[in-house]
Amino acid sequence: MNNDYLDPINANGMPNLADSAIALDFLMAAKNGVRNCAIALTETATPEARTIVRNQLEQALVLHEEISELMMSKGWLHPYNVNEQFKLDLKSAQTTVQIAAMDLFPDHTSRLGTFADLNN
Repeated sequence: MNNDYLDPINANGMPNLADSAIALDFLMAAKNGVRNCAIALTETATPEARTIVRNQLEQALVLHEEISELMMSKGWLHPYNVNEQFKLDLKSAQTTVQIAAMDLFPDHTSRLGTFADLNN
């Protein structure tokens, strides 16, 4: 990884990384929705409310499945292949460490000619 974070060449592959991160966040939110609906179902007192919560639980399960399928089709998730998932997780961890090590606020940030000059 090039430590020059302002260099546009460093954006290569970023849309895919961002998409996979957003999808993973969405998957975790869907999983939380399933968990919350299941808990709510055990706390529901009336049959009518139980039916509504059960329907929401089923919808949450379908959403979780759809997100999982999307992520597997894109190669962002390997729930049935631990070795492949480990490789993805390791790459993600290494990228995170590299980003954390970057000097995001360097002393010299002059980029004359790189971006539009708003002073003219």
